[in-house]
Amino acid sequence: MADYPESARPLAELKPRYNFFVGIDSDGCAFDTMEIKHKECFCPNTINHWDLQAVSKYAREAVEFVNLYSKWRGINRWPALVMVFDLLRERPEAIALRVPITQAAKVREFMASGKPLSNEGLKAYMAEHRDPELDRAWAWTAGVNTTIADMVHGVPPFPFVRESLQMMETQADMVVVSATPTEALIREWEEHDIARHVRVIAGQEMGSKKQHLALAAKGKYAPDHILMIGDAPGDLEAARANGALFFPVNPGHEDESWERFYKEAFRRFVNGTYKGDYEAGLIGDFQKLLPETPPWKKSAAIG
Repeated sequence: MADYPESARPLAELKPRYNFFVGIDSDGCAFDTMEIKHKECFCPNTINHWDLQAVSKYAREAVEFVNLYSKWRGINRWPALVMVFDLLRERPEAIALRVPITQAAKVREFMASGKPLSNEGLKAYMAEHRDPELDRAWAWTAGVNTTIADMVHGVPPFPFVRESLQMMETQADMVVVSATPTEALIREWEEHDIARHVRVIAGQEMGSKKQHLALAAKGKYAPDHILMIGDAPGDLEAARANGALFFPVNPGHEDESWERFYKEAFRRFVNGTYKGDYEAGLIGDFQKLLPETPPWKKSAAIG
């Protein structure tokens, strides 16, 4: 429990005020920011910094599939980036154009180094391993953050998020659990005056979502008194790794999900009737929405 980055100290030192704990993802879960961030910020920077102009159509499809429309939705930007490269290298249309697409060997070495998968982690790794590919990786990730800071504002939380936070704050300790840089999270939550409802805003600098939940909640609350709210399979995995319950915010049906949470699910959570068939039904519906196979592979198989 003592093995955590200094930045995660607020999570480790969190003392329960209530018997219940709720972790809440941000992008695509509390805020409708996933589409604009990935389509208008990540994708153009990926095409520009990694020389994918000649395959931009296919690069865009790969970026959107990995980050928005697949079982990998919401994963950290670094594994998402190399997955995009892998999908492009094996796509027949891209192969036919004979465009060299990086193997991202040095990025993969950074990912396997044990350093935090954040800008700070990359900076620390680069201090020990100088390489032009890492310089390019830094330009990409910094460019993404700059574009997000410039473009993503004025996007309110989904309907029933504010009402849910107000409902929960006298019954549960709440923490933002996200893979987004903390600075961006704080900016978005404060912009819409909802940061005051949560105890801690935890981004990628504080570790993974699994680590966030372990530090903030595991061992401090009964397992069935810990709930993770998320819109991606990684959120479900983080919950299960810590023996916690999970409430899915269904991609494409976020408004209905939050209304259900506000009117029904949270009440079940605190009165002990959430775990079991009710949770399993919600998760079953959620998992049907996010495929593993890209649509272009399905088309090729049919053809």
